[in-house]
Amino acid sequence: MSTAIRPDRREPVAGQAKLVLVGAPNVGKSALFGRLTGIYAVVSNYPGTSVEITRGRLVSGGRDVDVMDTPGMYTLLPVSEEERVARRAALASDGQTIIHVIEATHLERSLPVTLQLLSLGRPVVVACNLLDEARREHRAPDLAVLSARLGVPVVGTVATTGEGIEDLLKAALEAQVPVDGWTLPEPFSPLVTQLAQAAGPAGEGGFRLLAELALSGDEGCERKVRDASPVWAGVSAARDQRWAGAEEFAVAVATARRRMALALLDDVVPAAGNGDARSRLLDRMAMSPWTGLPLVALVLYLGFYKFVGGFGAQTAVDFLDRVVFTRWIAPVAAAATALIPWPAIRALVNGPYGLINLGLRYAFAIVLPIVTAFFLVFALLEDSGYLPRLALLLDRALKKVGLSGRAVIPLVLGFGCNTMATLVTRTLETRRERVIATLLLALAIPCSAQLGVVLGILSASRGAVLVWGAVLVAVFLLVGRLAALFLPGAAPSFYLELPRMRWPTPANVLRKTGARVRWYFAEILPLFLLASVLLWAGDLTGALGWATAALVPLVRLIGLPAQAAPAFLYGFFRRDFGAAGLYDLAHRGLLSPAALTTAAVTITLFVPCIAQFLVMKKERGLKVAVSVLVAATTIAFTVGGLVGWLLRAVGGWA
Repeated sequence: MSTAIRPDRREPVAGQAKLVLVGAPNVGKSALFGRLTGIYAVVSNYPGTSVEITRGRLVSGGRDVDVMDTPGMYTLLPVSEEERVARRAALASDGQTIIHVIEATHLERSLPVTLQLLSLGRPVVVACNLLDEARREHRAPDLAVLSARLGVPVVGTVATTGEGIEDLLKAALEAQVPVDGWTLPEPFSPLVTQLAQAAGPAGEGGFRLLAELALSGDEGCERKVRDASPVWAGVSAARDQRWAGAEEFAVAVATARRRMALALLDDVVPAAGNGDARSRLLDRMAMSPWTGLPLVALVLYLGFYKFVGGFGAQTAVDFLDRVVFTRWIAPVAAAATALIPWPAIRALVNGPYGLINLGLRYAFAIVLPIVTAFFLVFALLEDSGYLPRLALLLDRALKKVGLSGRAVIPLVLGFGCNTMATLVTRTLETRRERVIATLLLALAIPCSAQLGVVLGILSASRGAVLVWGAVLVAVFLLVGRLAALFLPGAAPSFYLELPRMRWPTPANVLRKTGARVRWYFAEILPLFLLASVLLWAGDLTGALGWATAALVPLVRLIGLPAQAAPAFLYGFFRRDFGAAGLYDLAHRGLLSPAALTTAAVTITLFVPCIAQFLVMKKERGLKVAVSVLVAATTIAFTVGGLVGWLLRAVGGWA
């Protein structure tokens, strides 16, 4: 195979080969996508990462190939936004070939969806991924037999090593429409057949699958089938008479398809062996409250407090800020900008709020090491498969605040970037969950840069860190509980398919970390520079002084010096921008221990950054976004003031 990688975001050209990767979460779709196209999409061991479709291109044998990677999808009857996005891509009738990625060690989980895809009347290839794990367990399937039974190519792959990728691409480019589609058995098939025959020409191709999904209760498919087939009312009445509604019909169909899948696997997969005893032991340790909660505490202490807060926010920041920037870059920048004859432009480039002194310095000397340290820890956790275990462990506790264990994904992502995490809340099943998660992300989840800076300025006092952490947990639980009580809607349900516990692959971890850091800086560096320009303009016009003066009474009310007001003003531009301002005050000795703790609590609970606010408006609407903004500001200064008063009252903190 000869490939030339040409990443592109354009619409595919006419006559071009089109491949779409579909499959459940944790089976390696994104890794296969990266191997095929050379584009690295974030590979995760939990559902929720690929919220949008990612497109890449390659050239094979002189043929231009468009490849799409879709979100994780357990079923073609979606319950979340990510599954709806994936199904739309799979059902698109534009001459594409479907590559269904399944897990070699658990074929029975994915084959029912394979059978549904085969009924679409378009080319399908099955990628049996994670074949190396199946071999280690002595459970490698006989792919030739399975291919013969399905009537489509089945190719074994190991995405992490590249095994089978060339064969998969070749099979996909040569794939034909299956001669015999897999139809439902009695008594389901007659109902589907009636709908398809009554639809006339519209009942060809993938209409039978649409009819099945419509009878199973999918509203979108039901509208299409009702419009196309005049016998819908009679057929749906017959369904209700036998199965008492769409839900029972869907369960019966799923059961029948599972039996079909198990029959296909007869003599294809060797009998189960002992498996990986070490992986099972780690599973029990991660999900048992007796060992799981201490493990969470250990991860928080070593990963976030010591590595992100200690190494990232102290050692690395001190070197980059005090040595690289202050000793090496600042003198050169000062000498160069001194040549600019216009004072206003000189201040814009390298003044107190200048592009170099504030924007670039904060971005590279303070934020860069912290963000890198956080994303490195996060990549290790997700590559090991620990995050889904954490979701199951915390499911019961999260239900107290109106969320399910599935919300662990956006909440933990919020420690990386709240803006990204707010986007991922769309994977939660109900609007009620999405609103609660959005509120908690904006209020009580510090992003990686803010977290690292706050931990850095508090790290000299473990007592201050404990107070700060306890206040955040208390606010998280109280606000979440109140939101769960007052927001209408049913309690969330939760299901999750656990990926295997694995030793993280160093190359994969570094690749993820690098990709996330690049993405993060592509997003925030322009905002840092824009914030510098706005602050410079505000300083030049006097608006900055007015806004700062307006904040001074609030800042003094909670026991902080007036010099802290600009830091909160910076927080309107970026949460970590404001935290970095407090970092400066702490190193100048302008904050007492009580004031430092108060400032850390208040700035963490303070308003979300502009980017997060805009995403909240887009995802939840203007009313919710403004409500969250007002609530966060009120709670931040109220709680911060109470914390400061209590610390001064008990003494020893002043």
